[in-house]
Formats: sequence, structure tokens, C-alpha cells
Amino acid sequence: MADSSFDVVSKVDRQEVDNALNQASKEVSQRYDFKNIGASIAWSGEKIVLVANSAERVLAILDVFETKLIKRGISLKALDTGDGEPKPSGKEYRLEATVKEGLAGDAAKKVTKIIRDEGPKGVKTQITGDEVRVTSKSRDDLQTIIALLKGADLDFAVQFTNYR
Repeated sequence: MADSSFDVVSKVDRQEVDNALNQASKEVSQRYDFKNIGASIAWSGEKIVLVANSAERVLAILDVFETKLIKRGISLKALDTGDGEPKPSGKEYRLEATVKEGLAGDAAKKVTKIIRDEGPKGVKTQITGDEVRVTSKSRDDLQTIIALLKGADLDFAVQFTNYR
């Protein structure tokens, strides 16, 4: 019998992030507590920039955006806000956030280490680019690996694709 396999990836649907950002922007423009304070959230190249007249307001905008992301099924682990502290810029405060995608070197090694240490024997892993291929003769072992990775405390979002 041929080996079964799946890929562990960290991808984000850009359209869903864009939709969440547009919803958050609309809510910020309409909400009473954000009126006349220069509050905004928008794309700036590959970054998302949040602007308001105080640090607390910027964090409130971030909370609105995170709520919209959750409603659209996007993990907050994919959103990187740096240290999470808004920086003063003239009369306003700014916070830049980026959307993390792909399993970079350390993340991929962490996934393979978890599988090697805690997973069933006979399961092989292979890092290819920004994803990890997991193969085994038993589909039950692959299901165990998926449950193991879902339960692991990773600081990045993971999805499972190409299950064969």
C-alpha cells in the first residue's frame, strides 16, 4: 500500500483579511467613540497601519480589527503587531501590523521536532520551502499528528492541506 501524506502550511486568505480590514474601517468611521479623533485603519503596502490621537484608541481599533478577523475565521496568530505598543508620531499614535504567512525555517523545525518527539513512530517529515510534508503508512498516525499539532502551543497558525 502507498504511503499517505499531508502538508502542514501556514497560509492566510488575503481576501478575507482585506474584507475584515474594510469592515473594521467602516465601523471605525461610524462609531461615536471614534469621531473627530483621526482614527483610521488601512493597508500601507504590505502592512496594516492603525492611527488615532491616543494609544488607547489605537488599541481599541486593533480590538475591532481582531474581532472582524475572528468572525472571518482567521487566526490571530497570523497577525504580527510587533511589541503591540502604539508609537507616537507627531500628534498621533500609530501601530503597524503585518500578516505572517509561510513556515519559516525555525517554525518548520519546531513542527518537525514536535512530530519527531511526541508523534507515533514511522512518521516521516520533510521540509520543502515554507511547508512541511508528513508521510506515514497509517492514516491513523496522520490523524494523530494533526490532533497533536492542533493541541500544541505554537506561536503561528497552521493548516493541513493535500491529505491523501
